[in-house]
Amino acid sequence: MRVGEQSTDPIDQILGEVPVPASLTPEDVRLAVRAVVVHAAEEWPAGPKCRNDGAAYPCRLHRWGRRVLEAHGLNERQIDALVRHGNPFVHVPFPFVLSGPSAGRPAWAAP
Repeated sequence: MRVGEQSTDPIDQILGEVPVPASLTPEDVRLAVRAVVVHAAEEWPAGPKCRNDGAAYPCRLHRWGRRVLEAHGLNERQIDALVRHGNPFVHVPFPFVLSGPSAGRPAWAAP
């Protein structure tokens, strides 16, 4: 199953998608980074599964994390790089701008 496709998992069909907050906060972005990294794909003989909960990949939290990060301004390639990096606590600047962290806060400042 690709990231943008509808899940056939019965739990997903009952619970539906986790909603993306109307206005994102830095905490939403931090949680989304954790979701995409912790709920990344792991190859199994039957196909990729979420390495955290064993659900069909991508699981609900991975999909939610991707949608939040896309709403924050990251593209698919940048999100895939976060997943490959493997650190669920990596810092994504808030607000996110393509040239780096916002001008109001130095790059070394903690969130």
